[in-house]
Amino acid sequence: MSTTTTPNDSGVSRRDFLRVSAVAGGGMLLATWLEPLGNAAVALAPSAAADFAPNAWIRIGTDGAVTLVAQNPEVGQGVKTMLPMLIAEELDVDFAKVRIEQASFDPTRFQSQFAGGSTATPTHWLPMRRAGAAGRMLLVRAAAETWGVPEGECETSAGVVHHRASGRSLAYGALVEKAATYPAPRPDAVVLKDPKAFKLIGTRVRNVDVKAIVTGKPLFGIDVDVPGMHYAVFEKCPVYGGKVARANVDAIRRLPGVRTAFVVEGGSELTGLLGGVAIVAESWWAAKKARDQLKVTWNEGATAEQSTASIARRAAELFDAPPQRTLRKEGDPDGAFARAAKVVEARYEYPFVAHAPLEPQNTTARVGEGKIEIWSPTQNPAPGRALVARTLGIKEDDVTIHMVRGGGGFGRRLMNDYMVEAAWIAREAGVPVKLLWSREDDLRHDFYRPGGFHALKGALDAEGKLIAWRDHFVSFGEGERFVNSAQMSGSEFPARSVPNVAIDASVMPLGIPTGPLRAPSSNALAFAFQCFVDELAHAAGKDPLQFHLDLLAQTTMPAPPPNAAPNAPRPVAFDPARMRGVLELVAEKSGWGTRKLPKGTGMGIAHYFSHRGYFAEVVRARVSRAGVLTVEQVWAAGDVGSEIINPSGAEQQVQGAVLDGLGQALAQRITFTRGRADQGNFHQYPLLRLKQAVPVEVHWRRTDHPPTGLGEPALPPVIPALVNAIFAATGKRVRSLPLSQQDLKWS
Repeated sequence: MSTTTTPNDSGVSRRDFLRVSAVAGGGMLLATWLEPLGNAAVALAPSAAADFAPNAWIRIGTDGAVTLVAQNPEVGQGVKTMLPMLIAEELDVDFAKVRIEQASFDPTRFQSQFAGGSTATPTHWLPMRRAGAAGRMLLVRAAAETWGVPEGECETSAGVVHHRASGRSLAYGALVEKAATYPAPRPDAVVLKDPKAFKLIGTRVRNVDVKAIVTGKPLFGIDVDVPGMHYAVFEKCPVYGGKVARANVDAIRRLPGVRTAFVVEGGSELTGLLGGVAIVAESWWAAKKARDQLKVTWNEGATAEQSTASIARRAAELFDAPPQRTLRKEGDPDGAFARAAKVVEARYEYPFVAHAPLEPQNTTARVGEGKIEIWSPTQNPAPGRALVARTLGIKEDDVTIHMVRGGGGFGRRLMNDYMVEAAWIAREAGVPVKLLWSREDDLRHDFYRPGGFHALKGALDAEGKLIAWRDHFVSFGEGERFVNSAQMSGSEFPARSVPNVAIDASVMPLGIPTGPLRAPSSNALAFAFQCFVDELAHAAGKDPLQFHLDLLAQTTMPAPPPNAAPNAPRPVAFDPARMRGVLELVAEKSGWGTRKLPKGTGMGIAHYFSHRGYFAEVVRARVSRAGVLTVEQVWAAGDVGSEIINPSGAEQQVQGAVLDGLGQALAQRITFTRGRADQGNFHQYPLLRLKQAVPVEVHWRRTDHPPTGLGEPALPPVIPALVNAIFAATGKRVRSLPLSQQDLKWS
């Protein structure tokens, strides 16, 4: 892979520098994980005549006004606040006086614009800081040359350069014209602050959009309004991938307020444009009322043969047959089970789950002269642009995407089906169109977290040590390919903590769309594995906390790659010492093993490594004799590295993830009949209510590792911790979710 040198004063223009550095940044994106922006982080960008723009993320006017650009999509994770904080820290400006601007999608300037996988912090921790530091260096140079003093004698604070020896100061606004004449500093010359000198990072900062949100200002995709805009609804086949056979579109076109209605043939790819009927009207209500009178005959296709019941029957058949393939085998599992003092077996299953963001899917599109302009709350604009271009038969460069704040995403807006629908409808209608999905559209045409089935078996020796672990995982896919988010690694805990392991998998075909949901895979696997480990602990006669600690003490680290240098860093992998640390911390903070609880009240503990984050959680729950469950409190301990960038946002992420997980555990499931989702609104798919929101106490364990993200890792442990608490309270094991479908009565 080629590298690019940093331009100097010898005739390279600032615009050329941006272009060259953007190419270099793309190269670095492919070359490294933790610092994908590379040289682009200090690339000069074209600026307005009166503004200093040392890179794509910073603009400073002659009046001293500072604008910082938030490059990633904002879907409630706080990235529009967090990323500019990193820039502001190194730039040394007063964050309370900074204006934050949401970037549009621009891969030549920003490269990675993506919201998912808890990647924002590890991806941007260094590049964003370097962007701010590069700007500060140029401003310091301008001040030093103005005063005729060494740069090393100058200091910065709150948007001002100081020369303490002479008592002189200059605000950034007075320096921008001079600073704008300098070339960018070399990447290796950019000096970052010592973390001990941080003034902003590590402090509580209010979300930059909070005032606009609570006062109802237009921020979200659903709020977009463009001149001449009409409203669209799109009726798709309730069976995934089905086509229109016939529809009364002529009658629909004659209805009041309707501009047009037409059949969309669509394709067969579930992530793209599917078949259906589009209605475009002067108002959303007119479009909705017209939709109520729509009569469609569907060619439903093969997925109409699938249902929740047929999936369960096929899973049972696969459990009775030899596994289709092996994901991991170590030691002698058969021998270990044969000589075990005790063998424990159980089957666990979990349902399909929908994302259910409060803002349904939407996009506004305007088409003209072979180009299209899109306003969309997408988490993943790059593949969205590619999908629109491919479907409409135009060049990607002719697709402009404005990223708009999303009212929740949780992985749903990684898919861009709603974007391509709006683009197609706008082109066919010949007017700007805002496509709005109803709640029913959103729940019935999701990319669901797939369900799954596990036949688990554990062997204990006479001392209660776990000596063998077996899992036959039944999921969805064909051959060796799992469908999206239905996969499992062979190294999931406790696979590397047990000397004898057999992890097998079998799959069945699925015509229902699936996709990542907050903490994909981990959100389901944690329930099965952490609850079964709890079963093993009790079978061994050991405290679950100690049982987990013992397993972690014998966990092996992955071997370094072949021919790796002796001191080369290992690949990103589970570190048992970090997990022991959060387990011990949450046990201390929750009073694990020291609280005297009334009958019918129990505490459960669980942990999980997900998206580079280490979390352990304890749930205290009460179950009445009649089986009424009340969650009383949750304690969470996390290790996401050396810095908590914004403690306010970080705590909210953990609390939100915990409450999200509780909602999934308590009542959420999607079932299917004849290839269509049974649930269509919140009376059938209940979200957690305010009165069910319990106190979530958050604690941090700081470790000497680069900081990582928080969107996902706090969710997986809470579900098994709750289920384990139910066992502690009642003596009843729950092996299937949601809890609303279980009989929790006890005597």
